[in-house]
Amino acid sequence: MRYVTYSLPEDSQPRLGAIYADRIVDVEHALTSGWSGPPPRTLLDLIQTGPVAWRRAADLLADGSGHDGRPTKDVRYHAPIPRPRKNVFCLGLNYASHAQESSRARERTFKIPEVPIFFSKTPTTVNGPFDDVVWDSSATEQVDYEAELGVIVGTPGKNIPRSHALDHVFGYTVINDVSARDLQMRHGQWFKGKCLDGFCPMGPVVVTSDEFGDPQAKRISLRVNGVVKQDASTADMIFPVDVTLESLSRGMTLEAGDIIATGTPAGVGLGRTPPEYLRDGDIVETEIEGIGTMRNRIVRI
Repeated sequence: MRYVTYSLPEDSQPRLGAIYADRIVDVEHALTSGWSGPPPRTLLDLIQTGPVAWRRAADLLADGSGHDGRPTKDVRYHAPIPRPRKNVFCLGLNYASHAQESSRARERTFKIPEVPIFFSKTPTTVNGPFDDVVWDSSATEQVDYEAELGVIVGTPGKNIPRSHALDHVFGYTVINDVSARDLQMRHGQWFKGKCLDGFCPMGPVVVTSDEFGDPQAKRISLRVNGVVKQDASTADMIFPVDVTLESLSRGMTLEAGDIIATGTPAGVGLGRTPPEYLRDGDIVETEIEGIGTMRNRIVRI
């Protein structure tokens, strides 16, 4: 299944949809007659109902036939989970190529991390897949991009073994971990530089894990004004998704709807010579094979 959160020109209330080619079906409406109790109104509602309900929803939605839909061109896409219940978990330096270029930029000796490096982005960073990324120039002058595969936790768990880790995934999406590099350097840690409002575009869809397949076999890329800046494979992750889930859940419960951004490959602006930061009016396209492409304009205020 390919789920989306969207709204209509005549109704700005976000709603849950399922995509079929160029058509979006309203999930709440489509499930009304065959659902026990109120059908899910949001993606988070659906995720929290559990795997049995996910399969029931997929069966009822089937291929979309028999359900009215709206053309995808007529709707506004929102982040799949517009307001996460807690911070987005993020991995730093999870591609050897990016770790190497980051070491060069900071004039440090290159060293592959021995364990995953975690930080987080606040819920207020989450942004739509086609919305503007508004850049507050009073806060930063060095705005950078980072294409990342996003993982949506479906089944809660603690101390999840690697062998069963992917069973806990609901689906996958695209994330751009927009970063304020000068704030990162000035504060001596990553949190502030990662957490400016709107600095986490996400979407356009969530592809369920059964449809997405192997998360370590997808192309990941990013373009600025049509020029390719990042182009790699998720196979290049130092810590693949199953290892990340095992490590993150050790002693800490992961809950349904938690979001994990799995790190970025080489090609970010910070790692270029000289550095290439985003400018007012730039168009950033972030793409992952099997999911789709986000398109965000950078707006400086």
